[in-house]
Amino acid sequence: MSDTLIRRAVLTGTGTYLPEKIVTNAEMAQRVDTSDEWITERTGIRQRHFAAPYETASFMGAAAGRAALEAAGMAPEKLGAIIVGTSTPDNAFPSTAVHIQAALEATSAYGFDLAAACSGFIYGLSVADAMIRAGQVDSVLVIGSEVYSRILNFEDRGTCVLFGDGAGAVLLEARNVPKDGPGLLSTHLHSDGRLADILYVDGAVGRLDMPGHLVMHGKEVFRHAVNLLSGAVNEALAANQLTAADIDWLVPHQANKRIIDGVGKKLGLPAERVVVTVDKHANTSAASIPLALAMAVQDGRIKPGQLVLLEALGGGLTWGSALLRL
Repeated sequence: MSDTLIRRAVLTGTGTYLPEKIVTNAEMAQRVDTSDEWITERTGIRQRHFAAPYETASFMGAAAGRAALEAAGMAPEKLGAIIVGTSTPDNAFPSTAVHIQAALEATSAYGFDLAAACSGFIYGLSVADAMIRAGQVDSVLVIGSEVYSRILNFEDRGTCVLFGDGAGAVLLEARNVPKDGPGLLSTHLHSDGRLADILYVDGAVGRLDMPGHLVMHGKEVFRHAVNLLSGAVNEALAANQLTAADIDWLVPHQANKRIIDGVGKKLGLPAERVVVTVDKHANTSAASIPLALAMAVQDGRIKPGQLVLLEALGGGLTWGSALLRL
């Protein structure tokens, strides 16, 4: 029947946090052999935020999560679960999510982290969506929070200028809605470990012989990014019997303006329907999509009822997409 209701994960609140310290391209040029022109022309980045010592992944994630709960009007003690996408956790364990749980006083929630690099938020949405659809939980705070400034090699000018710190969060709540109503319509996840050596961090708790710096072979990443991301977006469209013309907004991972433009062009989406924050935030990894999404919701660009496509690619390689109706 056309009036049959479906249990879906509906976005009810968004939140952000950006460190106080802003670092411009000109300031980066004082630290490494580069220039504002070089960075802007190749990436679209003009500035980034770098965290102070107290601005950890859990500190920033808690601030973004608190804002999302407040926007939705939900008391923290009513929250069901917290999922955090991060590659820069406070500790190997316990998870960043449980630190955030404590900071929020979300006493009824459980929490865990996901490690999928820049795709972490999309992976988190997919897990939260499945949990809500299955009836396991009625509300999930999905957070991306990163302090990449702490894993950058400032001797490598090709990578250290690309990244920044920040956090973004969304609250998903279970709602019974019609088929054409709001909520997450589908998510699509992929990985290919054969490409692990083109984007990675060379160290971990279990590798004390390695320095723990981010390593990226940019040309190789770029070569794969546009096709893989376009494929994931088309997969989401096909799964929902839609075309690019039906999409109101594309909210891509904010890695590089040329990649963003390339995906938009492949889909035939005009630039005015693509949310871009890479110029202000640089690449904040798992935080980039929730930051961009929240800012476009909060400034009124993204409106209730509109269809929003999200996509990301990160180390692994991991990549994926999600289709959301506000």
